[in-house]
Amino acid sequence: MFITFEGTDGSGKTSVIKAMVRELEEKGRNGCVLTREPGGNRISEAIRNVILDERFTEMDERTEALLYAAARRQHIVETINPALSAGKLVLCDRFVDSSIVYQGAGRSVGTDEIAEMNRFATDGLTPDLTIFLDIDPELGLERIRKNRQDEVNRLDHEKMSFYQTVHDAYLKLAAGDSRRIVTVDASRPLEEVILEVKGILKKHAPEFFA
Repeated sequence: MFITFEGTDGSGKTSVIKAMVRELEEKGRNGCVLTREPGGNRISEAIRNVILDERFTEMDERTEALLYAAARRQHIVETINPALSAGKLVLCDRFVDSSIVYQGAGRSVGTDEIAEMNRFATDGLTPDLTIFLDIDPELGLERIRKNRQDEVNRLDHEKMSFYQTVHDAYLKLAAGDSRRIVTVDASRPLEEVILEVKGILKKHAPEFFA
């Protein structure tokens, strides 16, 4: 089963995913692959470094979108598909939805254009379930400022209007695909969010979480 986690910056995706992995470990379920985008293997991580490098401020919007799609293709071929073929559960931090909202809407490349590009890159692979952690962008970015432990990257220099556009695009995606995308209010305390996500996964993936 292929489950993705989406949300604007500061929504708590990484913390929630790690909590789900701990839940599986406590249950003695070892058939889980935790991965992220862009990244997940040597080539995709190298592309990630190029995308996020602060020095590359001149990067064209379509170049950025193509790099994300290229990293995703390698990620699928080398990491995701082999795990799914082996009957494993794949938990992924971001997938195509992120490209649609960040590059398609945020960068104004076009959501339909990004979706079409990624249909080619993914060969039609779609998550079985997507958890959308919904948070107001201002609150999310304030959380990052207070708790940041990782490095600053190229995308951290965007204006608030960019993140608001991305958030609005996420809401539109979630409304248009409510069977796959489950929206969770991520503005609440982390413990409450984790508890709700556990309940969702027990319902949708009982073979792993029940």
